[in-house]
Amino acid sequence: MVKLSSSQLDAIFHALSDPTRRTILHTLATGEHSIGELAAPFDMSFSGASKHIKALEQAGLVQRTVQGRNHICRLAPEPMAQAMRWLQTYEHFWADRLDALEQALRQPEPPPPEE
Repeated sequence: MVKLSSSQLDAIFHALSDPTRRTILHTLATGEHSIGELAAPFDMSFSGASKHIKALEQAGLVQRTVQGRNHICRLAPEPMAQAMRWLQTYEHFWADRLDALEQALRQPEPPPPEE
């Protein structure tokens, strides 16, 4: 099992729980962007976008550098991989249940009762 502290997992899943932050991560997967560029599609202020970036930084999902007045963000995907490995420890649980469901669905239907 992956050894992540509870607070690390909490921060990762908290960051991923927000659709705006997920969109920001998706955008950053294409390359580095300034906070202004990340905020533009949401019509939000620099301050509002910065709060989302801060949550992503706390989870370790984003790294920010300051270049003059620009705050440049880039994706740091390793925490997502760690969270994925944590989730995969439960994969057998779901696989077993889905196999049981498949077997149940393959059973022939009983004939309707005669009247």
